[in-house]
Amino acid sequence: MCGVVGTIAYSPVNQDLFDALTALQHRGQDAAGMMTCKNKRFLLRKSNGLVRDVFHTRHMLRLQGNMGIGHVRYPTAGTQSEAEAQPFYVNSPYGIGLVHNGNLTNTEQLAAEVFSEDLRHLNTDSDSEVLLNIFAHELQVLHKLILTPQDIFQAIRKVHQRCKGAYAVVAMIAEYGIVAFRDPHGIRPLIYGRRETEQGFEWMVASESVALDALGFEIVANVAPGAAIFIDLKGQLHEQQCADHPQLSPCLFEFVYLARPDSFIDKISVHKVRLRMGERLGEKILREFPDHDIDVVIPIPDTSKTAAIPLAYKLGVKCRDGFVKNRYIGRTFIMPEQTQRRKSVRQKLNPIPLEFKDKNVLLVDDSIVRGTTCKEIIQMARQSGAKKVYFASAAPEVRYPNVYGIDMPTRAELLAANHDVAEMTKIIGADWLIFQDLKVLEDAAREGNADIEQFDDSVFTGRYLTGDVDEKYLSKLAGERHANRNEK
Repeated sequence: MCGVVGTIAYSPVNQDLFDALTALQHRGQDAAGMMTCKNKRFLLRKSNGLVRDVFHTRHMLRLQGNMGIGHVRYPTAGTQSEAEAQPFYVNSPYGIGLVHNGNLTNTEQLAAEVFSEDLRHLNTDSDSEVLLNIFAHELQVLHKLILTPQDIFQAIRKVHQRCKGAYAVVAMIAEYGIVAFRDPHGIRPLIYGRRETEQGFEWMVASESVALDALGFEIVANVAPGAAIFIDLKGQLHEQQCADHPQLSPCLFEFVYLARPDSFIDKISVHKVRLRMGERLGEKILREFPDHDIDVVIPIPDTSKTAAIPLAYKLGVKCRDGFVKNRYIGRTFIMPEQTQRRKSVRQKLNPIPLEFKDKNVLLVDDSIVRGTTCKEIIQMARQSGAKKVYFASAAPEVRYPNVYGIDMPTRAELLAANHDVAEMTKIIGADWLIFQDLKVLEDAAREGNADIEQFDDSVFTGRYLTGDVDEKYLSKLAGERHANRNEK
């Protein structure tokens, strides 16, 4: 999971890029990068760290120009080399910089083609660099000194034919403008908007609407699955569908956990989805435990709080903050060692004993991945004096790894992949455990956009939309992740 942004304006864009990346910081805390273009030259700064730590005054002064792209990278189980921070760029043809959110599933094949057929060198193991070189090659084979929007769209059509997986891409072509495109399933989000000035419209495209909101851009539309937009240096927008059979299939986990609650993803309010998730989970609890003895509902910060409030209301009990979160500790489900994850949970959350003492507590979280976090939190609740501790997951059981840009654990490490609910209840130490139903979750999201016929629900079902992910692929992926963790 990463965050991408691109903008083209009538004044320097460095501060807008910085502010947009800060709004997208939740999508990646491992590395940040920014590239601008002035006088046909690319100016680049990228490094490991948070946005505020990567860009200092001296960097911002150097990042001049009225066009630019930016990226925040999420920590993965693989390499965290500074060389793999984005943007990436190539000098030929034209000069192209690119940022990418998602994951290609045929990277190995593409990397071989890039070397042996396209005669291009790759300097990292990043699939984003592979994607950039494929886009560059498809532009180069046109042999055009002067590009037209149709040339760019033709190259993107070729990218769709060669690349499989999930990708939301923003690219910058020197002397031409900003390009954005999305895979034919639209798995990862991408949205664009405009801001009116005396000179004309300025444009921004980003992973989430919050980046546009923060900078006063009016939302225009989501980049459609398989489609591309090109904004030229005069501020003119060009748009075209570049895939043969596009079908919008956004990632369900964006609504469960990844996206900010104040974002809209493909016209769907993330906040409203989470409210509906909580309300319907409350209804399920009343069906399965009509004589429950819950005294208080306590959300596990922060994502689950939106769902916990309507859940508590449906049950007719109080909802209280029982944990204080240290916001400077990273997410735990990607940490490589079990001991490190347990320690991080204790550092990240501290209980308020008053809310637990002598009470039957229902803890609510957005999901359960390994089970490490919820097990530690249940222990903290008991140590704080809770008589009984129940646990509710606002998402269904996560049984399969994500291969489309969220670096989840391997299937062997996923709690629900290897145990039924009764076994999981015992492992995490709860008095009972309940999960959201998948259809209920999908209905809660679809209520915001009835045009969506399907979602990427692969982490819950093992159904991978691109059709090229099988047990052999997952086994190979598990081996690579295990090797990477051992190396680290």
